[in-house]
Amino acid sequence: MTSDVGLRERKKRATRAALSDAAWSLMTERGIEAVTAEAVAAAVDVSPRTFRNYFASREEAILDGILQRAKTFVEALRARPAGEPVWDSFAHVLPDMIMGLLGERERDADAMARACAENPAMLAQQLAMLGRVERMIAEVIAERTGADVERDLAPLLLAAVPAITMRAVVTRWAGGAAGDALPDLVRMSIAQLRDGLPLGRAAPPT
Repeated sequence: MTSDVGLRERKKRATRAALSDAAWSLMTERGIEAVTAEAVAAAVDVSPRTFRNYFASREEAILDGILQRAKTFVEALRARPAGEPVWDSFAHVLPDMIMGLLGERERDADAMARACAENPAMLAQQLAMLGRVERMIAEVIAERTGADVERDLAPLLLAAVPAITMRAVVTRWAGGAAGDALPDLVRMSIAQLRDGLPLGRAAPPT
């Protein structure tokens, strides 16, 4: 019985992943308006009803693959040595996370940015997804540091770093920052945030 349940769960996860991958591909290749339950289902060779059993909207389907990969990042963060500073943990796991989420696919980054700019539902779904991921990261940080995620601001503030970093480096990278590989941009960003951004300080008197 346990084996049968495990097999069913693996099949469900595989179907969910295939539907999300198909939705993402349709968005990047043809635009978000091409992402319909019928089109996604046809790409995976299932019924539109199956699509609706897994996802409440096309926006959820498009972003689900990113959400699942982000959960892998959260687990990688949890697996870092207990005594390691959070900033160092970010430097170790965040480059792989961002490469895993987008890879070296400028077209995909542009398509995502355009879809969020043009479609309020897509932007709302993206923000909701980021909120879920930040909460999971905050809980890991609280576990590692002994903080109270319900009362202390520090875990919540630190949990926002991955999303801030991803937005900044993808914007710069997609804009054609010469000579900067995506992982290097991530590490540079973490180092600047950890050390304190000099632009946030008062300018010296002249």
